[in-house]
Amino acid sequence: MSTFPISEETPIEHDTGLPDRADVAIIGGGVIGVMTAYFLARKGRKVVLLEKGRIAGEQSSRNWGWVRQTGRDAAELPIMVEANRLWPELQREINEDLGLVQSGLTYLGVTAKDMAEFEEFLPLARANGVDSRILSAQEVAEMLPGASRGYLGALHTPSDYRAEPWVAVPRLARAAVREGATLIENCAVRGLDLAAGRIAGVISEKGRIAADQVLVAGGAWSSLLLRRHGVKIPQISVKATVVATTPVEEVYAGGAADHTLAFRRRRDGGYTLAPEGFHEFYIGPDGLRGLPTYLRPLLKSPFSRHYLPAAPKGFPDAWGTSRRWSMDAPSPFEAMRVLNPAPHQGRVKRLLSDFQTLFPRLGPVGMQASWAGMIDVMPDVVPIVDKVPTLPGLWVGTGMSGHGFGIGPAFGRILADMMTGAEPGHDMARFRFGRFTDGSKLVMGPGM
Repeated sequence: MSTFPISEETPIEHDTGLPDRADVAIIGGGVIGVMTAYFLARKGRKVVLLEKGRIAGEQSSRNWGWVRQTGRDAAELPIMVEANRLWPELQREINEDLGLVQSGLTYLGVTAKDMAEFEEFLPLARANGVDSRILSAQEVAEMLPGASRGYLGALHTPSDYRAEPWVAVPRLARAAVREGATLIENCAVRGLDLAAGRIAGVISEKGRIAADQVLVAGGAWSSLLLRRHGVKIPQISVKATVVATTPVEEVYAGGAADHTLAFRRRRDGGYTLAPEGFHEFYIGPDGLRGLPTYLRPLLKSPFSRHYLPAAPKGFPDAWGTSRRWSMDAPSPFEAMRVLNPAPHQGRVKRLLSDFQTLFPRLGPVGMQASWAGMIDVMPDVVPIVDKVPTLPGLWVGTGMSGHGFGIGPAFGRILADMMTGAEPGHDMARFRFGRFTDGSKLVMGPGM
């Protein structure tokens, strides 16, 4: 298994001819787009997925690899329970190794406030049949033998999984192709094709595809594309840095996080490390427009982000990125095939230091790779998964807020059902498109 996220240097795998027509066109080859394509194809729909760069080239291969029920939003948790069931089913059905291991995930309690929040989650977990439990300080010490610090306790969910993102999503994409979906990499969608006030298809750099329905699942790029057509969502993106260590002695088989460090065992014997609660936010046009909506979450945790005045050239919310472009000329999506931001070097060094400090018996820990990804975030930290009422035929699955990898199979199934007129099987009101403009009170998701 590769230990590097997918990038523009990754060879193109899906390069078929552009069909004239599809039942559904999907914009974006991350886990949400791939899983929606998979389930639509299984329902017999003709589906075409267009990815400007590489399948899972952005956040879907750059995340922590947690398949997490622990600490989920109340509306997300039933959907995540379904995803937790779907992951092993998918691995069996497609006969592919997704790097899936049911090794449990743990939030470590540093303060009394942490422990109180963990206790608050337990009734929700029990109501959804999730086996989360509170560990004592002694139980945590036994779980993390040799750790240099003690914890007050922890919130632990034994049934949670870990998986290898850069392996899992491309293999799920191949499974979608085997089911009949058409996937095309290195093919940017420049915009939507509209007729009589509704969706008629998409315009790509390789030509037009007629389609009665379109799903925008473009991650950090979704807002830019939608705004081009007058569809506005309060989405921003934040940069997260990740480090992959070289193989080391096992200190914990699953994934865990405290206030400083998140770590997850990988199949190759190393650990994936990330700074818990630290993100970089590049201030751009969308960031400024969304500031009133984001004031509450920003004030709730003002120092967990590092604010920067401008994104690098070509980023979706960079000051120089065009907001208006012709369908007959290259778009911003072709200019940046894979959004591959540089990791925060200070945090890279600190992650290795923090990991070695927490587990001193490991001695010096080597770095195999470091990378960063842009996480698409909504103000309440839950996604939009809904149709756009003002533009019939248009659907949005974006703003996964760092939760998308684990929950992706279930949201893909839900979108496929909703787009074909079936019941989603869950209450989707929390994820509706219009919740930021219909006067509803902003209900924040959990901080975990």
